[in-house]
Amino acid sequence: MLQQTYLPGRVGISFELFPPKTDEGIDQLMEQVGRLMEFAPDYLTCTYGAGGSTRDKTLDIVTRLKKEFQAPVASHLTIVGTTVDGLRDYLSAARDRGVDAIVALRGDPPKSDPHFRPVDGGFRYANELVALIAAEFPSFGVAVAAYPETHREATSSDDDLRHLKTKVDAGADVVITQLFYDNADFFRFRERYEAAGIRAPLVPGILPVTSLAQINRIASLCGAKLPPAFCDALAAAEGDEERQAAIGIEFATRQVQELLDSDIPGIHFYVLNRSHATSQILRNLDLRATQPLK
Repeated sequence: MLQQTYLPGRVGISFELFPPKTDEGIDQLMEQVGRLMEFAPDYLTCTYGAGGSTRDKTLDIVTRLKKEFQAPVASHLTIVGTTVDGLRDYLSAARDRGVDAIVALRGDPPKSDPHFRPVDGGFRYANELVALIAAEFPSFGVAVAAYPETHREATSSDDDLRHLKTKVDAGADVVITQLFYDNADFFRFRERYEAAGIRAPLVPGILPVTSLAQINRIASLCGAKLPPAFCDALAAAEGDEERQAAIGIEFATRQVQELLDSDIPGIHFYVLNRSHATSQILRNLDLRATQPLK
């Protein structure tokens, strides 16, 4: 499925969701996704809580998404707090429910311990999970993550890139980046990515920012660099939520257009379970998946 998404001459579109905590929240999520389906996404992905705390709910959500919208779906899967047998059990359940792809991640350590520690009988690195899927569950497409501004735990940008190549060599079909707000960071990373001989499609991940409070949270959580002029514009509109949202949508529209002009294979939107900002950006760009998958 993922190999079909990123073919020459088309732009793949995907949306990332997270599992709501309540049944009401899930119903609202389905309503938001229904609005996003106007843009014929190639697939939908769903995360789960820290340490796998919402895995069953994630499977329920992706199953419902596929049934209601006839769209390919991908479940996130991390190795945090899970044995290899536990990973096999999850992958078997996902396969039985018709999940199309897996976003294979190491995952973040718990807040109580800043250092990742594998459980007994578990994996240490995401490439081991990718290899397991390739060997035992070959029907899944596999996506992995990349960090244009370098993973916080990496000893160097070169070391980070070597780890990424290991994941791709283990069997990943596509690489999706962490969010970023300066396209120059992505372009520099892409040059190094290609020079390292990595051939999987490199898809930028975009999180539209629509408020000053949101952008401050992003800065504290993932360390993405934030353009000072963008932050200043949001600050100047503080107290005017509608104006802040318009500023964020305008910024993201320009960012995505520049990426499209650079011949990217697709866009992965972190939609935060809301449709408005992403929908407006896609309308501004008159962008839809050019060959919706069945």
